[in-house]
Amino acid sequence: MGTAAATGVWGRAEQQDFRSRVRGTLLGAAVGDALGAPVDGLSLDAIREAHGAEGLTEPAPAYGRRGAVTAATQLTLFTVDGLIRAQVRRDTGAWHPPTDLHRAYRRWAATQSDWGPDERRKEDGWLAREEWLYSRRDPSRACLVGLGDPTMGTLDAPKNPDERGAEAAVRSAPIGLLVGWEPQLVLQLAVEGAAQTHGHPTACLAAGAHTVIVHGLARGESLDGAIQRCLALLATRPGHPPVTDALRHALGAVRQGMPTAARVTELLADGTADGVLAGAVYCALVGEDIRHGLRLAVNHGGPSAACGALCGALLGALHGETALPPGWLTELEGRPTILELADDFAMEMTQGPALHGPALSSPGWLARYPRA
Repeated sequence: MGTAAATGVWGRAEQQDFRSRVRGTLLGAAVGDALGAPVDGLSLDAIREAHGAEGLTEPAPAYGRRGAVTAATQLTLFTVDGLIRAQVRRDTGAWHPPTDLHRAYRRWAATQSDWGPDERRKEDGWLAREEWLYSRRDPSRACLVGLGDPTMGTLDAPKNPDERGAEAAVRSAPIGLLVGWEPQLVLQLAVEGAAQTHGHPTACLAAGAHTVIVHGLARGESLDGAIQRCLALLATRPGHPPVTDALRHALGAVRQGMPTAARVTELLADGTADGVLAGAVYCALVGEDIRHGLRLAVNHGGPSAACGALCGALLGALHGETALPPGWLTELEGRPTILELADDFAMEMTQGPALHGPALSSPGWLARYPRA
């Protein structure tokens, strides 16, 4: 499939496989986020007290309903929106994807303060008019502060330079679905996108690492192969040791016997982006299936929603949407929006020239994804 993406010629079977992996990545991340949301930040003892000796095994209510997602999923959807908009704007000769991501994240920031969609803002496109996205779902302070004014954080002048949380890594998964890009460019865009809210090198490189692993999986690589490629790419980046050490730690833990909550907790360490990524990678590697992997990813004393979302994106990219637990998908908040956005992304990446170009453009597409 890598060759198809690189040459721009997609066969039908390749398009269908790619769309299944896009859907799998976005739905998997959202399902993992929703599974972890009710127990996020609780101790393992508290989780077991509330949900039984096995811990949380099925979706439970958060924010007043089962299947509710957090701000991390909201932001992930705006990442997809920004990536599509970048491709659409390319026709105009304007090509700077970090700026398109930032504009999309600023549209998300508006959902956190506005009462609801502003129909007068035609340049918003369709996603910002989805009413359900206007619920505040515990966004991290770093995201609110980083996106709270029009100035874009960059690698030279990052926002929140001490922030090491995993939120930027979670929202970066869709960047890995740019299968026609070289892995180092995917890594660079993820790092630049992360610096807009999480400026510490560990947070930025964890976002880059997650994205590169998703990229390998979306191109049809094995999880182990994608991790090895990621480690090789990271090795050239300044400040990489915390992230590469965490990933190696996760690989080593796979050989240490049956997976346990204690092992996941040890990998998570102090809950910064490198540890949460390591925990998610470990759960994806040892999970017997997606349900088992995600249960492991949320039953611990750390950031359950973030770890679940990272793990879900990896397993969804690896196996495609049909491997996700149907009962969990049934209750997932925003599923119609997520599917519509996933299919739009797949269509843009595989059939973009038929939708817009210098000469001919579909007016419906440009209303959904304005060039403004």
